[in-house]
Amino acid sequence: MLILQRMATSSSFLSTPLLKASSSFPTHFLSPLKHCVSAPSTEFRALALSRNRNGVSTSSAAVATETQVSTQDDKLKETQKEKSDKLEKVVLPTNESSESLLRIRHTCAHVMAMAVQKLFPDAKVTIGPWIENGFYYDFDMEPLTDKELKRIKKEMDRIIGRNLPLIREEVSRDEAQRRITALNEPYKLEILDSIKEDPITIYHIGNEWWDLCAGPHVEYTGKINRKAVELESIAGAYWRGDEKKPMLQRIYGTAWESEDQLKAYLHFKEEAKRRDHRRLGQVLDLFSIQNDAGGGLVFWHPKGAIVRHVIEDLWKKIHLERGYDLLYTPHVAKADLWQISGHLDFYKENMYDQMNIEDELYQLRPMNCPYHILIYKRRPHSYHDFPIRVAELGTVYRYELSGSLHGLFRVRGFTQDDAHIFCLEDQIKDEIRGVLDLTEELLLQFGFSKYEVNLSTRPEKSVGDNDIWVKATSALRDALDDKGWSYQIDDGGGAFYGPKIDLKIEDALGRKWQCSTIQASPQLVDFNLPQRFDITYVDSNSEKKRPIMIHRAVLGSLERFFGVLIEHYAGDFPLWLSPVQAHVLPVTDTQLDYCKEVTNKLKANGIRGELCHGERLPKLIRNSEMLKIPLMAVVGAKEVETGTVTVRSRFGGDLGTMAIDDFVSTIKSAIESRASI
Repeated sequence: MLILQRMATSSSFLSTPLLKASSSFPTHFLSPLKHCVSAPSTEFRALALSRNRNGVSTSSAAVATETQVSTQDDKLKETQKEKSDKLEKVVLPTNESSESLLRIRHTCAHVMAMAVQKLFPDAKVTIGPWIENGFYYDFDMEPLTDKELKRIKKEMDRIIGRNLPLIREEVSRDEAQRRITALNEPYKLEILDSIKEDPITIYHIGNEWWDLCAGPHVEYTGKINRKAVELESIAGAYWRGDEKKPMLQRIYGTAWESEDQLKAYLHFKEEAKRRDHRRLGQVLDLFSIQNDAGGGLVFWHPKGAIVRHVIEDLWKKIHLERGYDLLYTPHVAKADLWQISGHLDFYKENMYDQMNIEDELYQLRPMNCPYHILIYKRRPHSYHDFPIRVAELGTVYRYELSGSLHGLFRVRGFTQDDAHIFCLEDQIKDEIRGVLDLTEELLLQFGFSKYEVNLSTRPEKSVGDNDIWVKATSALRDALDDKGWSYQIDDGGGAFYGPKIDLKIEDALGRKWQCSTIQASPQLVDFNLPQRFDITYVDSNSEKKRPIMIHRAVLGSLERFFGVLIEHYAGDFPLWLSPVQAHVLPVTDTQLDYCKEVTNKLKANGIRGELCHGERLPKLIRNSEMLKIPLMAVVGAKEVETGTVTVRSRFGGDLGTMAIDDFVSTIKSAIESRASI
């Protein structure tokens, strides 16, 4: 049953531990000729899946081998390009930008519930709000199948075609209770109890079906375009998100103003599926989550580990250049440490059970902050020492329900690129500005240049005096204003110990990835932990004062960030980041010795090269394309004779014949400049 929107959007009311969707779909995307998308937020375009990388294209040259090889991937590119060329630019509205779309989606949820109860009279209705790209509704009924989903859609089409009016009615609470009881709808009674305002509003579809609801809706069902509505999936969801309550059947649907909008959305959805990091992680052998070890625990395979190594090296280099000291700290600590920090009071539901070791309780760390404070406390400090910046790639462990785990995006153990800055109060603004600059520098290296920024203020469940929160929030606001970034205020969205700045980064499809909690870039100013741990410094008057502590992470979780990178690039990593940068391919086994020399030369120059053989050349090339290898060095008899290789680029096509030294220097130059070949 649809209820007042203020209730439908409540996270506590609608949370569903069995259902954690992947990142929400965006309102737009453009052709990723450049993997960093710059586009108006309301624009959506069918993808032109060109293989040009970062805007770099190269001229094609003939391959000096026995045959010109045409691969399946080449044909796929052509087919995709033809399809994309036919698709016109489609602007997709959002619920916020189009009230008519919101009304359509809200009404579709009602129509779907009416259709379900017509086909399945014993089904009990619960809630069904509109969501970012459509709507859903939860039913207490027997499990549904895809075949039954089609029946429900046909019944929805009939209801829409009848052009029934949507009629608003106001009734007393007693009258609403009487009607609900007559229908034998127990969930409606529970929802009615949650509605505090009177009178109670009801919306009727004709005179055949009604629901508790505050609206808004279209005037007639005929205002919904049947060809712009699709039922997408069925999933399980606990009533009110409580695993101790009944399991419901949730039906997801999408609805748009026109058929063209639906087609564009479905095209995007297909592309998002192609980029799914869980699928690509298996295909490209990057990572796995082993059931024998437990859910939410990530195994980095050699190729994935290489990418992580490159990310970590870049992260360390930039931090060292900006005056940070690197740390390594333990994975466990005495439980008392987490009592002092406040985590046991404010974060216990996300922490694992304690371990009894020699009659002392120990705790897997959920965060790194207390460790960095202990390092600060190892010796006295003067005001001359500030700012003190420390950073760590520290693995933390947080409890997540098994139903909420999702690839690399929701895990139980992850490595956080954590850092803390100890500074004086008058240094806060400059230090936060420095963090924003560092964040921009690092994210740009990976192709992310568009962000959504939120300033999150004091939550209801928090610690510290209000004047401290006001000072901290003001410092963050001043730094953002100084940086010149636009931002929104997220009231009550801060951490329990301080306000924060949350960044959402935008990928090649225009999707925005939440950066608070476990993913890139919350910057927090904390006045509370220094007091809890009694950390001090001596000021210019030889008096003891408490320093300010700034928490920050740029990439957030390496696991989650890696998942975003996989989907951003669709597994086609840029040359500098690719786990294997070049395959050396012999035309026949008689060229193997020379190919080994070429491969060794690549490795000696820090280039990640591999020798592949044992198949015919067309198969070797196809395999390299499937593995998304940026470069292939093809070697035949002529190449051995002249001391050269014939280069085939995944993004630039056939590049002709090069001397080995020229090939090496070209690759090194491209890696240095983050360019493609």
